[in-house]
Amino acid sequence: MTGKAKPKKHTAKELASKIDAATTNRGGGKAGLADRSGIEKGGHAKLECPLCKVTAPDIKSMKIHHDAKHPKVSFDETKLNNLHAIAPVAESSNKPKPEVTAYVLQRGLF
Repeated sequence: MTGKAKPKKHTAKELASKIDAATTNRGGGKAGLADRSGIEKGGHAKLECPLCKVTAPDIKSMKIHHDAKHPKVSFDETKLNNLHAIAPVAESSNKPKPEVTAYVLQRGLF
């Protein structure tokens, strides 16, 4: 046991693990929401269960999920939804395009 005036030392392994935990993105919180949801291409959630809409990164994880949550239904890989194959829909801006606005004004549709 150390005395009151002696500071306790940290090992190099402990310091390295603290730095790693602080600087590595683990995908939690609001910052990792898009990554977990699979909305953006390259997210962790590649496959979606057709029965309960739970997402999983690969076939092996989806098989484990299916065996645990849906034991009475047989597992079929062809029924899984591949979220990376579906192209994300680009959001349109609310700003009107100039050529459309001119056309609407010419025709008196506005």
